[in-house]
Amino acid sequence: MKKQISLKSVLPVLFGFWVMGFADVIGISVTYAKEEFSWSETQAGFLPFMVFFWFLFLSVPVASLMNRIGRKNTVLFSMLFTFVGMALPYFLFNEWACYFAFALLGIGNTFLQVSLNPLVSNVIDGSLLTSTLTAGQLIKAISAFVGPLLAAFCSLQLGNWEMMFLIYAGITLLSTIWLYMTTIEKEVVNNRATSSIGSTFQLLKDRRILILFFGIICVVGLDVGMNTVTPKLLMTRLDLAKEVAGYGTSWYFAARTFGAFLGVLILTKLSERTYFAINMLVALLALIGLIFSFSYTGILMWVCLIAFCAAGIFSVIYSLALRIQPDRANEISGLMITGVSGGAVIPLLMGVAADCSGSLIGSLLILGVCIVYLLICSFRTEAKFK
Repeated sequence: MKKQISLKSVLPVLFGFWVMGFADVIGISVTYAKEEFSWSETQAGFLPFMVFFWFLFLSVPVASLMNRIGRKNTVLFSMLFTFVGMALPYFLFNEWACYFAFALLGIGNTFLQVSLNPLVSNVIDGSLLTSTLTAGQLIKAISAFVGPLLAAFCSLQLGNWEMMFLIYAGITLLSTIWLYMTTIEKEVVNNRATSSIGSTFQLLKDRRILILFFGIICVVGLDVGMNTVTPKLLMTRLDLAKEVAGYGTSWYFAARTFGAFLGVLILTKLSERTYFAINMLVALLALIGLIFSFSYTGILMWVCLIAFCAAGIFSVIYSLALRIQPDRANEISGLMITGVSGGAVIPLLMGVAADCSGSLIGSLLILGVCIVYLLICSFRTEAKFK
């Protein structure tokens, strides 16, 4: 029997994706912090590492916790870490405070991504899950699009870019209150032995889940990597100021927003495998174009095309994974969100590659590896997930 969809329940859940999008401000934050603290590329690469590192170690334990306290309570708990992390820079902001604030943001985002995606299934019928999750990614993309604009506004009009974190703290508080006051269908609390951390990792013995797990690593690594490298390309190749180069990140998120919006519509008509394969093939060609582009228009064109193609892929991979064993959705969610740690690993590898090669070409080649794997994954989808 299908669930009756209630906007009173759906809207506060979907608004949580706006808070989830705060992690994407890491791209423009790297640009500002690198200049403010005179960091090397490798040092700057540690900032996204502090955000996404926690996904590797906390996602599965959070899934186990979610089985005990419920999805809604886990989402509310995530908001606490996010609020504290976003409020901290207003009171103290130096190199270590910057790292610590983003670490708290990463911890909160880990809790949020593990619990918010399954919470959607509490308020939306399963037949609409993929398109609804893609709609959530659309909201997340809009939030990410606003981030660089907000950073530039705070830098130019309010005197320092870190004032944006106080605004984020206020939005987080609003989201917390709204969700807390919302009645959501109570899920069954699960204390089975099968929800243990060890048994969750045993899910990787299923090759279908293993393939999708590495797909999550690559798609998040691609997204965060493009987020961080875009303003750097504009600054190094065109000698633009950081505030102007930061708009390149907004272009990236604008294209990702548009891609997520169309993805919601396309996925109602086109198979997930076809959508996945076509998007990754185009993204690979766009990355090749980006490597050889040295004009403002050219760089933005290829960056936007990659963003457009990558926009809906996370939702496709995630929903495919949930359908493999629906009765273990919480555990699979925790496992898949562990793959978000790709947002820590890939930018760090990009920074090392850039320092070793002496140019950003090294960073772009790392992104190329991610796209190639996703392209391979898309073709494996046809054989493995029918």
